[in-house]
Amino acid sequence: MKLSRVWAVLCGMVLLAGIVVSQPVTAQPQPTLPQSDLVIQTAKGPQRFRVELADNDQSRARGMMFRTSMAPDTGMLFDFKQEQMASFWMRNTLLPLDMLFIRADGTILNIHQRAIPRDETGINSAGPVRAVLEVNGGTASRLGIKPGDKVEHAIFGKSSRK
Repeated sequence: MKLSRVWAVLCGMVLLAGIVVSQPVTAQPQPTLPQSDLVIQTAKGPQRFRVELADNDQSRARGMMFRTSMAPDTGMLFDFKQEQMASFWMRNTLLPLDMLFIRADGTILNIHQRAIPRDETGINSAGPVRAVLEVNGGTASRLGIKPGDKVEHAIFGKSSRK
């Protein structure tokens, strides 16, 4: 009798877990985050962006999910507050993105170009980074942005106002 009761409870828990897991994620983008100016110093000259700042766990987790457009020369800057390894995926992200992985001194460490919408493959930093900048897919190539270029923004201790 005890075994059948345990079995019934376990089956009920599995059924409940299946229902919870199958619930859809709310398909709404997060509201626009606080914005600021950012400049990337490249061989082609300064490239200016207006970026939203995702600087807490909730805003970083939601990121660009469910957004259907992004204006040119805008982006989202994910600030981790300290250097760490970073890994992103594109689940629930509907736009192709370039991801620029940036060290604490503002140096671009590596770039992942044209991340595929809705792809669950991990996209990783090549080492510890302070931040990641997401921009429209193809932007890095179009503007000649490369690893080693310097990013100017308040989180890196440099103002981008010039």
